[in-house]
Amino acid sequence: MTLDYATLDTLRTRNPAWRLLRSDHAPLVASFLYRVFVAPNARVMSEADLAEALEDELYALRLQLGEAAFPKPALDYLNDWASPDKGWLRKFYKPGSDEPQFDLTPATEKAIAWLTQLSERQFVGTESRLLTLFDLLKQMREGSEADPAKRIADLHKKRDEIDAEIARVLAGDMPLLDDAALKDRFQQFMQGARDLLTDFREVEHNFRQLDRRVRERIALWEGSKGALLEEIMGERDAIADSDQGKSFRAFWEFLLSSRRQEELTELLERVLQLPAVMALQPDPRTRRVHYDWMEAGEHTQRTVAALSQQLRRFLDDQAWLENRRIMDILHGIESKALALREAPPTGTVMEMADACATIELAMERPLFTPPVKPVITNLVLMAGDEDIDPSALFDQVVVDKTRLTRHIRHALQDRAQISLRELVALQPLQQGLAELVTYLQLGCDAFNIVVDEDTPEAIHWQAEDDRGEVVSRTARLPRVIFMR
Repeated sequence: MTLDYATLDTLRTRNPAWRLLRSDHAPLVASFLYRVFVAPNARVMSEADLAEALEDELYALRLQLGEAAFPKPALDYLNDWASPDKGWLRKFYKPGSDEPQFDLTPATEKAIAWLTQLSERQFVGTESRLLTLFDLLKQMREGSEADPAKRIADLHKKRDEIDAEIARVLAGDMPLLDDAALKDRFQQFMQGARDLLTDFREVEHNFRQLDRRVRERIALWEGSKGALLEEIMGERDAIADSDQGKSFRAFWEFLLSSRRQEELTELLERVLQLPAVMALQPDPRTRRVHYDWMEAGEHTQRTVAALSQQLRRFLDDQAWLENRRIMDILHGIESKALALREAPPTGTVMEMADACATIELAMERPLFTPPVKPVITNLVLMAGDEDIDPSALFDQVVVDKTRLTRHIRHALQDRAQISLRELVALQPLQQGLAELVTYLQLGCDAFNIVVDEDTPEAIHWQAEDDRGEVVSRTARLPRVIFMR
């Protein structure tokens, strides 16, 4: 990037990191976000937790600077920081949850990383950086050498150097790094570890932008399904085959190796026990920095997986589309929302009634009513002469609810919902009205029952009358729908 006047002026007005550094509340924003996100390597925080932490921060600052220092509530500050004008936080909703979540943007993390480098360092080492640069040049030269003879010569040279070092160690000449060299290398390791976490957030942001473009195309697409899939999958392959995608995939495969994880853990344990490193008082989280890398990488992988979920949802919507008009209305709303994203309307867009509690005063409650005591007359029962057949007491109709529940679950295996009339058509009633009433009483975790009062249905079945003849029966009731 060329640092000319026009480029820098554009960055000064549009780049979120530069806007953060120019803000009057930059000390509050940078210190708070560093404490809750960067220092503990937290990727996502819920709105309630983040607002509570900011409220505590504001309370402590008001005690020092006065009540007028930060007059707004914590939630107002969070929403302001997540607005498009600021862009310091990303506000979103997790699938299946209606509670807002917050995460840092890559620009904010860059600004905070730059601020951490402004403080004076007690020790500034240059040897390890020079050696690292020298090793990188050697790796590039050796990795790009296509002549087998030169590659073999380089390998022989390395072997001779290793043999010479082994001979020196066997002879008692074993050079060790002094404290300055150990501190130099450890500081460079910590800087690289922090930079790697920052890079993860930027890679995740890039994949999230791809996911956003995919959702926009699906919302505005009017052509065939195959053309859309070909275009999206082509761009997805381009991202995966890019330099950034290949580098991330290689790093992720390297980090997922159990042998590499054990090696990293062992190396960290040994290095952190060195006296020179202990004198630097490293962060306790350094022992598990490779697990922080894995956690950050998992967030990036989830963002990539969201692309596949979006495509699958698109295919499901097209395959199981039952009401085209509703989908057209939803797509129209999405199109208008995307058109208004860059220029949101001013003024009041929607009004919602305030939440209120139902108040019941003490004098509105009914007074206590004593229960009515029944009066029982002591009568002596006299035996009668009527001859009644007691078999009617034992002719009870018992409906098997388990059989009906199994029938509903079997019917819902290949569809999302089914009406009661369709269930009766698939399996006619065997016990007449009693079995029909039992259907209305069923309910379990596998399905729900919805009643459409505006749509009546007639359910027919065959039954025997008192003379043993088969007659048709009909029951009219609102439509009953069983949903998976």
